Amino acid sequence: MIRACGPGDHPVILEIVNDAAEAYRGFIPVDRFKTPYMEEDELDGEIRSGVQFWGWEDGGRLLGVMGIQLVKDVTLIRHAYVRTADRRKGAGAALLEHLLTLARPPVLVGTWGAATWAVRFYEKNGFRLVSPAERDRLLRKYWLIPDRQAETSVVLEYF
Repeated sequence: MIRACGPGDHPVILEIVNDAAEAYRGFIPVDRFKTPYMEEDELDGEIRSGVQFWGWEDGGRLLGVMGIQLVKDVTLIRHAYVRTADRRKGAGAALLEHLLTLARPPVLVGTWGAATWAVRFYEKNGFRLVSPAERDRLLRKYWLIPDRQAETSVVLEYF
């Protein structure tokens, strides 16, 4: 079941994000990986900036989360994570499909370039990589991320 996440879900969102983000260890630059990957104040800041989290729940337990954020004239998909033990069961695809029904095109998602599994996931679900020049323009316009993160990221779009 897909449902909107509320304040009572914040500890579980952090648990899911920090578990799933372990997949990045050894792939993204060492200076960009930290433990925990996301802290409570970061989650609160994302929510204050307009990220609305949705979750995939099975048997009363959240298995995955994904955020959606309207920024200017686009919709961003943000913080897409599924618990390590529950991957490849359709939760990520179901969440993405649901969020696309809520989105106002174009829809953009940014991820680490080295996270080839994430890039393949989005491509399999109808997104396409933008050029490096377009990536730079989009990251400056729609995201507030450090330069080091921007230079190691990719952006995919969905129309």
